[in-house]
Amino acid sequence: MVGKGNPWVISGFLLVVFLLAWHLFTLRPSFDPRGMTEEQLQLMEFNGDIVRTEDGSYVWNPEKEKVKGVPGPLAVLNKALTELGEAFVKKGTNDHGIGYLVLYTVSRFAGGFLAASVAAIVLGVVLGLNRVLFQAINPYIQILKPISPLAWMPLLLYTVKDPKWTAVLVVFMASLWPTLATTAFGVNSLKKEYLHVAAILQLSWFKRLFKVILPGAAPTIVNGLRISFGSALVAVVPAEMLLGELGVGYLSWIEWNNLDIAGVIFAILVVGVVGVILDSGFNKLAGSVTYQE
Repeated sequence: MVGKGNPWVISGFLLVVFLLAWHLFTLRPSFDPRGMTEEQLQLMEFNGDIVRTEDGSYVWNPEKEKVKGVPGPLAVLNKALTELGEAFVKKGTNDHGIGYLVLYTVSRFAGGFLAASVAAIVLGVVLGLNRVLFQAINPYIQILKPISPLAWMPLLLYTVKDPKWTAVLVVFMASLWPTLATTAFGVNSLKKEYLHVAAILQLSWFKRLFKVILPGAAPTIVNGLRISFGSALVAVVPAEMLLGELGVGYLSWIEWNNLDIAGVIFAILVVGVVGVILDSGFNKLAGSVTYQE
């Protein structure tokens, strides 16, 4: 019957089916030397296609196998166990464990997103309270809003001359416009009765701001923050890849340069997990501050 069943069981079943299909489609038969001469085997060994084991038999070269097709789930699992086992180990300037890389990305994301949120809410409130100013600036917002945050990166890098700050500013640009536009709209659409009551009570400007305007516009502001959050999350990973800055985006790119496809898949999964954790935490925070009329 439609609507019946445990969704977690269905999710688990789909995961098992996916992993099984992935394993079967990427499964490669073991090396079979039957029918080959000793010269042919030596030539394959010389080319690096096969390696000799301690017992004298031959197997496919695991180093070449890494770049032959898509690796199976077991290869990705082995890669994940290796990386997670050294999560907080620094082997060199550009060889940090996955735990450090996640922290770098989260700190970069948090700095840009928080700065953009504060700037967007302040400017949005100002524009929302002044219709003439809003109409004057709105055309520029409409022009700047659709520009990809990555398009700003060359100019930002040229200006600040620091890849770390450039990545933070890319997140800032990705977070700014949705929150600014929705905050201005929310404040401008505020019920006039609220402002009349505040005027009758002769509240000061700051009391009107924090007791009437911001709580009244909170639902639209939070919606804007949610849109900005997703945009910033999408922007931070490619920014790290292009800038070569340590982070989960850098991990994906460096694994590709090493031709380690299992490492690339592991990096993609890390990006997904980090995104889910950040999004879950933000949704709980947004739910706790959302105004319910």
